[in-house]
Amino acid sequence: MNRRTEHNGTGRPRPPTIHDVAREAGVSRGTVSRVLNGGHNVSPAALDAVQSAIRRTGYTVNRHARSLITGRSDSVAFLLTEPQERFFEDPNFNVLLRGCTTALAAHDVPLLLMIAGTEAERRRNMRYIAGHVDGVLLVSSHSGDPVAAQLHDAGVPLVACGKPLGQGSKVSYVAADDQGGARDMVRYLHESGRRRIATVAGPLDTPGGVERLAGYRATLAECGLPYDDALVVPGDYSRAGGEAAASLLLERAPDVDAVFVASDLMAQGVLTALEKAGRRVPQDIAVAGFDDSPAALAARPELTTVRQPWDRISAEMVRVLLAQIGGEDPAAVILPTELVRRDSA
Repeated sequence: MNRRTEHNGTGRPRPPTIHDVAREAGVSRGTVSRVLNGGHNVSPAALDAVQSAIRRTGYTVNRHARSLITGRSDSVAFLLTEPQERFFEDPNFNVLLRGCTTALAAHDVPLLLMIAGTEAERRRNMRYIAGHVDGVLLVSSHSGDPVAAQLHDAGVPLVACGKPLGQGSKVSYVAADDQGGARDMVRYLHESGRRRIATVAGPLDTPGGVERLAGYRATLAECGLPYDDALVVPGDYSRAGGEAAASLLLERAPDVDAVFVASDLMAQGVLTALEKAGRRVPQDIAVAGFDDSPAALAARPELTTVRQPWDRISAEMVRVLLAQIGGEDPAAVILPTELVRRDSA
């Protein structure tokens, strides 16, 4: 189709409008509008025609004008409730952020990174979120942290990574099967001949920490092994925390022959402590992690671990959030994990 170039009176070409897209596609302006707002109630043929017309005309959405009409900002916040240094240390956060950014890009929705590791940061972010973003992807919520409840009470669409403790069915969430993954790993260690299986648990004010410890305890009972408080040390998901926890375990139970660690980053610290103590891995003590993050491959020896499906987690978080922004009810999604065998166990 031949198109003539229109000018805006300054001698420069006029930017294409929604009317140009509709004319190019051979559809109504309303059909184009529905495509731009999510494609609801649009036939596949019309959707293809509009998308092709957008590419041919070079049309781009005037987000400011659309937000005045729809009351939406067309943006989403990635809210991490951890200190800033944790964002740079823990590779899981970067993997999740990248996946969410990619998933939102398919919908032409920008993602804002926000960190609320202190009370002052939380207050500032909460003031900004109301009226400036359409929804929130909440990462690393802790028991007693008011952020999820405040967002819910303010009517802000919200999806948490992991089941928010104490929020019941009020908040949408997407989580890996933390308890199932822990059970698989402890069962594997037992089947490998290990009998004094300790754990460096995650923080017990986080859903992952609670669920992975529950899986550890349940599988000990299933395998006929006694639960021993001396073999359980909570960590903080940091490398230094893992090293400190392993040192304490060796003092409490020198005969430990396996350690299930609730994150790969902590497992790196456990390996450091065992090396300092002269314990060989896996000959003397098997070490197993959780996440299958880049830390698992960087460890020496490489970690046997539980793989979280990060790409699916991020894609599902975005899907559930956009559906909620569109008016759907809160939803809960739990995704399966996978045991990955490497050299440490």
